[in-house]
Amino acid sequence: MASCWARCSAARQLPLRLTVGAFFLNSGLSKLDADEATAEGLQQFAATTYPFLGKYDAQKFVRLLSAGELAIAATLLLPVVPAAVAGVALTAFSVGTIGLYLRTPGMRQEGSLRPTEQGIVLAKDVWMLGIGISLIAEGLNEHR
Repeated sequence: MASCWARCSAARQLPLRLTVGAFFLNSGLSKLDADEATAEGLQQFAATTYPFLGKYDAQKFVRLLSAGELAIAATLLLPVVPAAVAGVALTAFSVGTIGLYLRTPGMRQEGSLRPTEQGIVLAKDVWMLGIGISLIAEGLNEHR
């Protein structure tokens, strides 16, 4: 019975982990060779909401961001990583991007949570939060 539950759980997680893991893998790899202008733009955007990020060299910031995205991709794509661990990593990252969405001027319509045209890029990351929480719940349920 327990092994059936584990197989069913893994089957339920597979689409979530593969799609989001592939997304993070692509995003992390694309930032590995970011040019100076791209690095500075990403760092300045992040530093508007999280000022401590402005203290880093722009290239170092992008390398750290890339490494973080690749680490999240690994937790999602490697089946040996427990669902709860992958879920915590994904949830933490998505909370950061949702923070950017909520706190960056121009991302939301005035007096609303609805995104502006520019805000859609970050507002859509709410799906990562939902997937991360689902993986955490699934992982906790696996150990009952």
